[in-house]
Amino acid sequence: MSRVQIIEVAEHESDQRLDRWFKSHFPGITHGQLEKFLRKGDIRVDKKRAKSKDRLMAGQSVRIPPLADDASVRYPKSARNNTEVKELSGYDIAEIRQMVLHMDDSVIVLNKPAGLAVQGGSGLSRHIDGMLEGLQYDMAERPKLVHRLDKDTSGVLVIGRTRQATKHLTEAFRNRTTRKIYWALVAGVPRPHNATISYNLKKIVTANGEKVVVDREGQRAITDYSVVAAAGTTASWLALKPLTGRTHQLRVHCVAIETPIVGDGKYGGPEAFLDGAISKNMHLHAREITISHPDGGELNITAPLSKHMAATWKLLDFHENDYEDPFEEQGI
Repeated sequence: MSRVQIIEVAEHESDQRLDRWFKSHFPGITHGQLEKFLRKGDIRVDKKRAKSKDRLMAGQSVRIPPLADDASVRYPKSARNNTEVKELSGYDIAEIRQMVLHMDDSVIVLNKPAGLAVQGGSGLSRHIDGMLEGLQYDMAERPKLVHRLDKDTSGVLVIGRTRQATKHLTEAFRNRTTRKIYWALVAGVPRPHNATISYNLKKIVTANGEKVVVDREGQRAITDYSVVAAAGTTASWLALKPLTGRTHQLRVHCVAIETPIVGDGKYGGPEAFLDGAISKNMHLHAREITISHPDGGELNITAPLSKHMAATWKLLDFHENDYEDPFEEQGI
């Protein structure tokens, strides 16, 4: 039995009938079961009773009652490639659909939450890749990952909906034609306030597993950064623009200029944690991406801050709306 869920209607779901919206999120629930929930008032829209024919608006909140295990659904095999797909619960389907920032016939862009891995690994049974069937809808192909974010990094994650689109997007990342902006809270304030970090990076194996270190013989790694705002000398809000895409590049580069990302104990050690009410979670967010769209033109997507970073911004009196792109202004 799942728990009560509150799901916000996404922009691309606006003007859908409630019954069709519900069926897309919970395909395992019959129309009769849905009508029973509605009659009892178990399903509500903005805390009000609703009917199946009601049309939803983006931003409205839909209350979903606890659902039995049989609400889970096994998606059919793909009509084209006969690929067996994984069974997902209604809860998993609803969660990944809530992450959607943008969706068209070729591309899906998610706002990945901090703490959820992109792919499986040792000890990881739940991850974005394992939930992608929930975004297949009526497409013949399963959506595919195009790039990665660290488990504890939140923000923009691009997904391809077709083989052709995935190839196009993957090549855009490989050829460094994408423009990515990250936001981070770091311990301290770097000097100067605007600069380029250029330290080669290399993976090494330690007693605690793999780690990335600055090494002259390593791979070329370049990051532009700019201080957006500071809380005295204790912490600062950085905008980071990676010009290369090395593993843990931003985390290691921030440590290299003696301002570790807050919450990044792996690379920053004790100095990465601030006293007081500031969350111990890592404060690194993939804020914005501009990428060539498979169907022509460019796609630009911005992701709202994760919950713990939004709380920190409020605590430090930083304001998202005050942000102006420093890299455009400085031409870097």
